[in-house]
Amino acid sequence: MDDKNLSAIRNFRRIDDRIATGGQPTEAQLRDLAVAGFQSVINLALTTSTDALPDEPASVRALGLDPLHIPVDFEAPTTEDYERFAAAMRAWRGRAVFVHCAANHRVSVFFAIHRVTVLGWRREAALAAVRDVWEPDAVWMAFFDARCGAGPGA
Repeated sequence: MDDKNLSAIRNFRRIDDRIATGGQPTEAQLRDLAVAGFQSVINLALTTSTDALPDEPASVRALGLDPLHIPVDFEAPTTEDYERFAAAMRAWRGRAVFVHCAANHRVSVFFAIHRVTVLGWRREAALAAVRDVWEPDAVWMAFFDARCGAGPGA
């Protein structure tokens, strides 16, 4: 996939050859995602988040992509939120998926949990990928630790 135009998406990160993450894309950036070959878009932000598109699912569908909205409260993420994300990643395995929230903060922690619990990464390596985007606050560290163990020896 050609990421040339995608690097303008806030905190854009390539996870692997078919998965990428970032902050809230603009309408033009959604078109760039479609042109780059993405097939699905998962949005973890609330509809009231900064720069949220008025009707992102309709915009995504109009481009021929499959949308999924899992609104995650930044101050209170839940196990159910993560489980819906994990189920979508399983269901869309093999598809080109772009996962975003407002700033790639929610998404980076969800992928860190996925890396530890599904891919077998060490927790510190998964957290290093998060810290490449942001320094998680107490809420998000507790959310991560509850699923991946607390401390460097976990």
